[in-house]
Amino acid sequence: MNNRIVTNPNIHFGKPCVSGSRITVQNVLELVREGVNVDEIRQSYYPELAPEDIKACVQYAIDMIALEDIRVADAA
Repeated sequence: MNNRIVTNPNIHFGKPCVSGSRITVQNVLELVREGVNVDEIRQSYYPELAPEDIKACVQYAIDMIALEDIRVADAA
């Protein structure tokens, strides 16, 4: 995966976080979902994040979806 995102069972019960922080991928993605841009995320919420950290959170979500095994049932 991506070395900017890590999981540690001792931090947030193992939820994926930005490396070197306790900031969860979920928290960053929720801000993105609300339309908060990268600059504002860094300025108003998480100044310790680099733009690449925020992009890594989005990429992590994309990678997780890509790994899903989706099975479509036949409509009968």
